[in-house]
Amino acid sequence: MSRETRWSAEVPVARADRPRLWWEIAIVLGLSLGASAVYSIVEIISRVTDTTPLADQSAAVNPSQSTREWLDFTYQFLNNFFPLFAVALVIFLLWQRPGDGTSGSGFRRIGFDLTRPGRDLGGGVLLFLTIGIPGILLYALGRVAGITVQVQASPLDTHWWTVPILIFAAIRAGLQEEVIIVGYLFTRLRQLGWGRWTIILSAALLRGSYHLYQGFGPFIGNAIMGVVFGWCYTRWGRVMPLVIAHVIIDIVSFVGYPLAVAWWPQIFA
Repeated sequence: MSRETRWSAEVPVARADRPRLWWEIAIVLGLSLGASAVYSIVEIISRVTDTTPLADQSAAVNPSQSTREWLDFTYQFLNNFFPLFAVALVIFLLWQRPGDGTSGSGFRRIGFDLTRPGRDLGGGVLLFLTIGIPGILLYALGRVAGITVQVQASPLDTHWWTVPILIFAAIRAGLQEEVIIVGYLFTRLRQLGWGRWTIILSAALLRGSYHLYQGFGPFIGNAIMGVVFGWCYTRWGRVMPLVIAHVIIDIVSFVGYPLAVAWWPQIFA
């Protein structure tokens, strides 16, 4: 089966089975990024109704959790570890393949495996160059335009474990967003009978919504990223290149943040 027809081969389930899928989607999103979207919407309402302009506000992505080093490390590790259980949950749910009477690997179903390492790595790097670099520029423009808060992507005070934890955070974000929002959600919405572009645009808006706490610039940038990533997934049938691209983008953003502050303080500080 070709890469494109593998995704499109997901057939809609019987109408009697659709309420169960809707409940499943609601539970998965409520335990993961759907909850983040709700908090983010509340946060942006709070920000725009504040007397302080958006451009003068800040949001910390990987803040310090304690003044004691060992507690800081422990909290940050656990904060990135436990969200991975939602990733494991959706792979398990896809493995079960409810309603179609078959069984198979949830990893293979969404193309999250190591069967095509070269192509996946190449696709991931290509997506990073296409989306990651323009996304950083869009953030800078949003700061200049005053519609984006200062995003503190990493703490400026570092320990020996800071960079490994930031890399772990990037891996967690890549797995969480791409496996759940693309691999899982695209599959389930396809089973519910949704069309390709309805799924792509809906998932892109969801992706943008849980970044709203950073301002309207990141909302737009992440929504555009969602459209591109979603289109690539429906063409390639593989989520692995998306995970690779996302992890690279976040590693560059997290680890490179102190350098950006030092070099361009008027934008990043």
